[in-house]
Amino acid sequence: MPIPTDYSSPVRLSAKERTLGQLQKWIIDGTLQPGEKLIDSELSEALGVSRTPIREAFQLLEVQGLIQTFPGKETRVTTLEKEDIIKLYAPLTVLQALAAELACELIQQENIEQLRSINASFSDSVNKEQLYEAMEYDEEFHETILHVANNQHILTFCSSLQMHIRRYKYIFFKRPNWESQAAADDHEAIINALAARDAVEASRLMKHNLIRPLAHLDSMLS
Repeated sequence: MPIPTDYSSPVRLSAKERTLGQLQKWIIDGTLQPGEKLIDSELSEALGVSRTPIREAFQLLEVQGLIQTFPGKETRVTTLEKEDIIKLYAPLTVLQALAAELACELIQQENIEQLRSINASFSDSVNKEQLYEAMEYDEEFHETILHVANNQHILTFCSSLQMHIRRYKYIFFKRPNWESQAAADDHEAIINALAARDAVEASRLMKHNLIRPLAHLDSMLS
């Protein structure tokens, strides 16, 4: 089980928090591959903690659906099924659309400017074919709208769904340039709807932005 040694450790976190955060990151970005066996002694040595925070992290990671523990046998990273991405995107789309609708009532000019700046960075990353940077900016764009919507329940559920979707992005998605550029155009249209405080249009455009790529799912996951 290859484990990186050049990761940066957050400060002022408990051993449990640091362990959980690092394992989440490694599972999401594919450092720990789907189906890979997790050996607590190796992880303990790599992270410089006892086995106790490793086991506590395992319990939370299992609740989050990122690992599977077989009592008395082994613990493995959960596998990824391509079909599950549609199940993840369905509720995410509804929640994001609702967030866009709510954001129309609360959005300020500084938020509009922030969204335009993020989208410019997203588009620039797309043009430079910097796939993972583009993914990060895309998520930042949507998270900004979620925060403007000011509904903690929507934010919490979206964060949970996004954590699993991010695994697909890192491991499966081969998003074509034309698809990513279309997303930048979607973002601009969403910004314009938010600026106009057109809740119906903002919601519609958000659904379109999230659902449209699924029509090309086979080519993006091949």
